Amino acid sequence: MQPIASFLCRLPHVRPLALAVLALSALARPMTAGADTAAATRTAPGTLPGAGSSDPAHAGIWKAVVPPSGSMLGEFGGNDPIGLSAGVLIAADCSINWVDPDSRKRYCFSSATSLVFFQTAPHSYLDKARRNWRSLSRAAR
Repeated sequence: MQPIASFLCRLPHVRPLALAVLALSALARPMTAGADTAAATRTAPGTLPGAGSSDPAHAGIWKAVVPPSGSMLGEFGGNDPIGLSAGVLIAADCSINWVDPDSRKRYCFSSATSLVFFQTAPHSYLDKARRNWRSLSRAAR
């Protein structure tokens, strides 16, 4: 056991975290020369099956996170409310979204940063986005 990890394991309030770090560090160690190389190829540390795939249907665990195109619909035609409040159409895929607890409407965001920024004053941004959406959606037709 590594010296720092053995010290951390003695602290009761840190023990669960230290044990998790030890388990992860054991997984990250390179396999020994006598190990089954086929198994190493299937479960190489730091990679997931399909992680390098460009096809979203075979892109590892992320296929569960990103909804299929067109399966989730948001207000403003799926455009980011922050972009709309600034007067720009920014398309979003709805994998990052927020549902208004009052109206139960879904708003889609192009990035997590946009969502966090939006949550500082959601109703203010929505008012600006609604005003701009009317003119931008007409201009886009």
